[in-house]
Amino acid sequence: MEIPVIDFSKLDGEERSATMALLHQACEKWGFFMIENHGIDANLMDNVKQLVNQHYEANMKKRFYESELPMSLEKKRNITNTDWETTFFVWHRPSSNIYEIQGLSKDLCKAVDDYIDQLIKLAENLSELMCENLGLEKSYIKEAFSGSKGPCVGTKVAIYPQCPRPDLVKGLREHTDAGGIILLLQDEQVPGLEFFKDGHWVNIPPSKNNMLFVNNGDQIEILSNGMYKSIQHRVMAEKDGNRLSIATFYNPAGEAIISPAPKLLYPSHLRFQDYLNLYSKTKFAEKGPRFESAKTLANGH
Repeated sequence: MEIPVIDFSKLDGEERSATMALLHQACEKWGFFMIENHGIDANLMDNVKQLVNQHYEANMKKRFYESELPMSLEKKRNITNTDWETTFFVWHRPSSNIYEIQGLSKDLCKAVDDYIDQLIKLAENLSELMCENLGLEKSYIKEAFSGSKGPCVGTKVAIYPQCPRPDLVKGLREHTDAGGIILLLQDEQVPGLEFFKDGHWVNIPPSKNNMLFVNNGDQIEILSNGMYKSIQHRVMAEKDGNRLSIATFYNPAGEAIISPAPKLLYPSHLRFQDYLNLYSKTKFAEKGPRFESAKTLANGH
């Protein structure tokens, strides 16, 4: 199954319409896709991954393997309520806590800050493209996500360590993401991420050439009135190699009120006879403008 790949370099040329159509289809039919030629500095992305892996080896690996979870696997227990991962979470917007997290090197903090500055611009660009495809004002998602200080941005840094018994535990159990737009910088070699589509689990391959993997969160599905899907996914534990996952969440602020965009709602509270009267005049025309007129009628205008 071929996962959609959106080439951002084609958005400024003759292939813009086809690229926008592919993005719309990916959001609507898949809920996830890859982005290439996204403009984020490749050397910076490589540096972030290298520094995170160094941090894992120096500060997280020993503590993980000495925890209760690996001991449970040694006893051949099937583990259903715990994930085979070691993580830390960083807040970036509206304010950052990265320099408050114990054990992170200054080089890692600086690299992550620089990466996030570029990634937020990409997330905002992507949100505007989604709005364009949905027929909304280009700033609609950003404004809907904004509290008094703008959208909320945070990153979950996760390592899924080598697992001696991947048949007994998941790397991360099945779930959808609660927030908005998720941009994942992932491992180039070790697989494990899977998304559920059309009744089957689809393997997401490791990201070559620093392509970013993107998926919709629950709030995008809500805001789009179900047009864009938030899809269940999981991470499988792997016997060979550690899998790196750096997932950044472009989310609504905590106080943001999220609801379907009114423009995307069907007409409601409209007498059927009033709709029939409208229909008789527009039967052979596009139904979209008819629905818009019906909304106006329903609102008493």
